[in-house]
Amino acid sequence: MTSLIQKYNIPGPRYTSYPTVPYWNENDFTTELYLDSLTRSFIESNVKEGISLYIHLPFCESLCTFCACHKRITKNHSHEEGYIQAIAREWQMYLEHFKKHTGETVNIKEIHLGGGTPTFFSPENLQLMMNSLLKDVRVADDHEFSFEGHPNNTTREHLQSLYDVGFRRVSFGVQDYDARVQKAIHRIQPFENVEKVHIAAREIGYTSISHDLIFGLPFQTIDSVRNTIEQTCGLAPDRLAFYSYAHVPWIKGNGQRGFDDQDLPSAELKRELYELGKDLFAQNGYIEVGMDHFARTNDGLCQAMHNNTLHRNFMGYTTTTTQLMIGLGVSAISDSWYGFAQNEKNLDAYLQRVNNGEWPLMRGHLLTQEDLIIRRHILNLMCRLHTGWRDESMQFTALNDTLSRLTEMQNDGLLHIDDNSLTITELGRPFVRNVCMAFDLRMLAKQPEAQLFSMTI
Repeated sequence: MTSLIQKYNIPGPRYTSYPTVPYWNENDFTTELYLDSLTRSFIESNVKEGISLYIHLPFCESLCTFCACHKRITKNHSHEEGYIQAIAREWQMYLEHFKKHTGETVNIKEIHLGGGTPTFFSPENLQLMMNSLLKDVRVADDHEFSFEGHPNNTTREHLQSLYDVGFRRVSFGVQDYDARVQKAIHRIQPFENVEKVHIAAREIGYTSISHDLIFGLPFQTIDSVRNTIEQTCGLAPDRLAFYSYAHVPWIKGNGQRGFDDQDLPSAELKRELYELGKDLFAQNGYIEVGMDHFARTNDGLCQAMHNNTLHRNFMGYTTTTTQLMIGLGVSAISDSWYGFAQNEKNLDAYLQRVNNGEWPLMRGHLLTQEDLIIRRHILNLMCRLHTGWRDESMQFTALNDTLSRLTEMQNDGLLHIDDNSLTITELGRPFVRNVCMAFDLRMLAKQPEAQLFSMTI
């Protein structure tokens, strides 16, 4: 395994979309064309499967130095009400658009609150925001509402307020319990805080609790990660995310320079940490799902994998497959399936445009027919570790060249190719991003001049 890591540990995307954001063709993008794609997707999918909403809540009281998300660091909670009002105005623009062009009532299947720190907002303001979003829509009976909770500031009131408006899944950002690691990443968070909020969520009735851990952080060792995982498994969350730390200080600037590069585990140790986690999770009854995720057999994520209904989008892995996902809030990305659009990344610019009644979109990409085919292949690989091209609709001009690029990986035992399909082996699971890169025609056509992505291992 060590030699394979040395061979394939290269920068690569995480493929929450295809094309990935750096390869969007922004020159052909217009708000009008994107809205046309949005209408098309809504007509095709709203009644049949519903739509997903992602709401980006960007505020954090302090900076975690491992974070690469779009956030605003502040202790001023007076920002809450104005931001919630902007979210409501932006959502109203979408509702009016769909009403005008289709006459249909919006059918909500999935909502996720991400950040930033969603629990920066008071329970009252979160409930106020949700009530305004759900006022003029239909909510599917089998909906899934989830949010990210910071264990240090998520209160029982937060959990109860969101439960009362339909939330049943929460993910707590744990990262690591080692004191030295926590100091380096500026995330001082004792086990007792996590235990308290986890137990409260159980008592209130949340049916899916997830803990997010990260491997590859500064000063992590085999023993420290083992201790973190053992404490985590002792609380028996329903699912776990075990993310590879994405060290991208060249993108996020000084925010990820709270430690020196030599404090990070080597690629070999980082892989050992992952294998340790994988073994310990299996011993505690967790099944590996897709990339970076583990779940108990009775959790929806594991069931979706077995039912071949696992889906992946900008929110990560999800049990609900919706063609249309709308992102609300600063920097949020929307996905009509036929196109992507990202909101203003600057908070003040976002607020100004929304409050002026403008669509706050700053850039996007309209997918070509070839993009759509490649997207389906990459989605299959990321969710099922398998894809095929027997059907003519899954064939594209450069297919043979793509398969040729995968010959060496097949010789290394990472995948198997037959006449009409490709399957990633158990040995190849850690290298799924590398396999997807062989399909990434846009990146292959324009190799980056500078490093854009974190390392794949």
